[in-house]
Amino acid sequence: MILLHNALIVDPEAEEVTPGALLMHEGEIAERFDEVDPDAPRFKGAQVVDCGGKHLAPGIVDLGVKICEPGERHKESFRSGGRAAARGGVTTMVTRPDTDPAMDNPETLSFHLARAKDDAPVRVLPMAALTKGRAGREMTEIGFLKDAGAVAFTDCDNVVADTKVLSRALTYAAGLDALVIGHPQEPIMSKGACMTSGQYASQLGLPAVSTLAERMGLERDLALVEATGVRYHADQITCRAGLDVLRRAQAAGLKVTAGTSIHHLTLNELDVADYRTFFKVKPPLRPEGDRLALLEAVIDGEIGIISSMHTPQDEESKRLPFEEAASGAVALETLLPAALQLVHSGHLELPALFRALALNPARLLGLQQGNLDQGAPADIILFDTDVPYQLDRWTLASKSKNTPYDLRRMQGRVLRTFVAGQQVFGDAI
Repeated sequence: MILLHNALIVDPEAEEVTPGALLMHEGEIAERFDEVDPDAPRFKGAQVVDCGGKHLAPGIVDLGVKICEPGERHKESFRSGGRAAARGGVTTMVTRPDTDPAMDNPETLSFHLARAKDDAPVRVLPMAALTKGRAGREMTEIGFLKDAGAVAFTDCDNVVADTKVLSRALTYAAGLDALVIGHPQEPIMSKGACMTSGQYASQLGLPAVSTLAERMGLERDLALVEATGVRYHADQITCRAGLDVLRRAQAAGLKVTAGTSIHHLTLNELDVADYRTFFKVKPPLRPEGDRLALLEAVIDGEIGIISSMHTPQDEESKRLPFEEAASGAVALETLLPAALQLVHSGHLELPALFRALALNPARLLGLQQGNLDQGAPADIILFDTDVPYQLDRWTLASKSKNTPYDLRRMQGRVLRTFVAGQQVFGDAI
């Protein structure tokens, strides 16, 4: 039994921040108090943590984390990724199937879950591939994979180009009430691009893609969603053109939700200056006008989920000319402090932020996490919103160090992380 008192409790459901305390017992939130005497007889024998007026919130449910087992453990393992998650306040990693080999069969999925159970200090929920080998030619055994533990189905950034194959897969998924996660891009237009079309891309001389590719990909996917009735989540809406399509689908009552990455919310195409490959992500960073449109969509609730899109790449993959370098950035540890920039700037309140980081992704996947109700899993983080520091990528727990926030001044740190009532990060109690 652990009592966390003298805290500011961030409640994303009630949309409020209030002083209070939480009692954790047997892996659950046993009780919540407005005021509490930690020396009361009822707490005899409990471990007591004085939170010092810092914030308590539900642990982050991070949708779209890449852990590179099997095949590329040198980039990220469950042990290193799990430590990074715990340090960043991520209590549930929802992992992607773009591994080597792809998670496209129950046996690979079972291996993934077994390694996660042995090595990761946080919860791990795997997504499975939508097509075999993520090759877009033949759908996977969605029913068997769902029974084996897959919480969603996606080919990640290998967009299924064959519309007939995608239609069949979505129809089958709809029959099983399986969630499909799409990556809205027109694959031919976006192939080989590493910048967003415009004056800046021309100035740098880099191959670019119009935001029209996102709109076209999303239009195609949503037409099939309407035809099949499948539950569909767009992993990353990154531009105003995509938002217009999303709004029409939501107004029509389709089973459609959307997310975006923390990088597209806090960075723009100008950050690529000097061809810095740590800023090469997929889709490419957008102009500032698109970033601001995304932020408005998060505020309005049209985009409901913010995720890290944690994509580890080794030094050899990034120390190349910009056009040839691998895409992606690590973000498990930087997701919360980067997101707190939106709070400090006055754009988001803390409860709204944790709706996008914890409550909404938990609801999308049908999880009990993401809230601080009595009886909910005791996945909780204690964090300081204000502590300033300069990020040093070499201090990150991830094996790969490819963060665009290296040497940036950040504000906000996780102090303790609890999973099922057990502390997995922070000072000893």
